[in-house]
Amino acid sequence: MSTIGVGIIGGSPGGWASLSHIPALKALPDFTLRAVSTSRRESAEAAVREFGLEAAYDNHAALLAHPGVDVVVVAVKVPHHRELISAAIDAGKTVYSEWPLALDLAEATELTRRADAAGVRTAIGLQGRYHPELRYVRDLVREGRIGRVIGTSLVASGMVWNGQTTKAHAYWYDESQGATPLSGAALHAIDALTVTLGEFAHLSANLVRGRREVTVTDDGGAVVPVTAPDQIAVIGTLEGGAAASVFYRGGASRGDNFRWEINGTDGDIVLTAPWGNIQVTDLTLQAGFGEDAAVSRLEVPAEYFAGIPDGLVGPARNVAALYSHLGRDLREGTRTAPDFTYAHTRHRLMHAIEDSSRRQTTQLPG
Repeated sequence: MSTIGVGIIGGSPGGWASLSHIPALKALPDFTLRAVSTSRRESAEAAVREFGLEAAYDNHAALLAHPGVDVVVVAVKVPHHRELISAAIDAGKTVYSEWPLALDLAEATELTRRADAAGVRTAIGLQGRYHPELRYVRDLVREGRIGRVIGTSLVASGMVWNGQTTKAHAYWYDESQGATPLSGAALHAIDALTVTLGEFAHLSANLVRGRREVTVTDDGGAVVPVTAPDQIAVIGTLEGGAAASVFYRGGASRGDNFRWEINGTDGDIVLTAPWGNIQVTDLTLQAGFGEDAAVSRLEVPAEYFAGIPDGLVGPARNVAALYSHLGRDLREGTRTAPDFTYAHTRHRLMHAIEDSSRRQTTQLPG
């Protein structure tokens, strides 16, 4: 069977796709990267030279018309998702969108319904679940190695939302642009938590703007207002009855930047990382069971690295695992990779968090 052809909207050298999607696709025998599109002819030509592509375009319409492109990846800023995803759906392509799917719940609902009505397959870039460490932890919990889960706490840093930025990244601090500490680092981690331990039955949240302004270092030290909350606190109860708390802060800490504990009646699991964005960082797994007095390093068995090509590291690793599941789904008709319908549930959860903070009330995320 021929390989699955992929076209990436937003494939400029140095961008997110060049660090994650392109290395992943080049390492996976089931896929072929056939084309990218960017917003400028210069960056399109640079992509051809750097990635050895069949074609590169300075507009998305040409990429959508490419007969060899089966899967369209939308890897651009969130305000452009609605237009580009809609165009890919209309072209009858399978669509892989980066998270978040849309600017808000209303847009996410529209895109999900549109894809369903067109009968196209979709995928959403929530790849954190494919960490080998998390796959192993899910089995440890499912098998009862720590007894009944009674509580979990996750404290981490968003890393990039600090007191300085550049013109190219100032949009991170603008709540209207959809790339906030909540929609980015925090939701990736919360998704990994719920995939591992179950959904929230109810929650309360508090979103605070700790930083009120940010300095743009390559714009003469200009100072611009921060509108996106950078201190994210969520507390609630999971469907299984366990207490759960998540705290994300913008920027980095001089202490730990990622620590997640899962506490059971007969054991504890601890996941740590030097970087607070769970979907791209390397995780260290420790655990203690039964009569153990402390946690100790736990090696992950080799089978939990299935779907990840040997030697692939960094942001491309978990993205490759998502592609492996998507490729199997497309060939076998299964639905294992997270899709737009699943992304819609995450948008509902994010909406519940925002609404709880705004109203200062407890919310059901459904």
